[in-house]
Amino acid sequence: MVQAVQGAGVVVTGAGGGIGAALARRFAAEGARVVVNDLDAGRAGAVAEGIGGIALPGDASAIVAEAREALGGTVDVYCANAGLASGGSETAGEEVWARAWDVNVMAHVRAAEALLPDWLERGSGRFVATVSAAGLLTMIGAAPYSVTKHGAYAFAEWLSLTYRHRGIKVHAICPQGVRTDMLAATGSAGDLVLQPTAIEPEDVADALFKGIEEDRFLILPHPEVAGFYQARAAEPDRWLAGMNHIQRKWEETR
Repeated sequence: MVQAVQGAGVVVTGAGGGIGAALARRFAAEGARVVVNDLDAGRAGAVAEGIGGIALPGDASAIVAEAREALGGTVDVYCANAGLASGGSETAGEEVWARAWDVNVMAHVRAAEALLPDWLERGSGRFVATVSAAGLLTMIGAAPYSVTKHGAYAFAEWLSLTYRHRGIKVHAICPQGVRTDMLAATGSAGDLVLQPTAIEPEDVADALFKGIEEDRFLILPHPEVAGFYQARAAEPDRWLAGMNHIQRKWEETR
């Protein structure tokens, strides 16, 4: 058991399946009281029933007050897990870009705005952002996803550097492929880049809890991402050339 989460009031958004459901189950197993949020009320209810949690369906951007009330007045851990895997290029359309930005970045910002006054007053709180390795690197064929996941990572980083001395813990989870409905929807790009090393949602939950125990900001369920990230920073042109090689290989399969 991880002492930091025993008895804690936890909210997990996008928890009707995939990584979110795995996080909700793990927090419950560790002794937390869990609010399960998802746009799909049926899926949220099923996960909540299975873990003895509280189902709170609806838009992840606007549930903090209701979740706080459901948990008896306090949210101790907030997992900003809901995300949108928007594919496409610069031509994806303004509505696609706007929706990706709203779900992948602004939902995190709105949650933090609602949570931080209470957390700062009591000197504790934990914000967990499910980002993606795309937020550190990129993803071929998915400009809106890649750009907004960079934004999600940047916001989590900013929260950590700004408030860590005031008791706020922040974790950014950055996996590559995870066997979820979202991965299945990535099509041939996902088949090429993500499927070969895909892991289970439960592996992501394991990585988060190890990171909580070690008090680490950056959570890498695929450890090799650290090397890719270092290469991107040290030799960006070489890294971009390598990614362009993957891009061309993908184009040949389409």
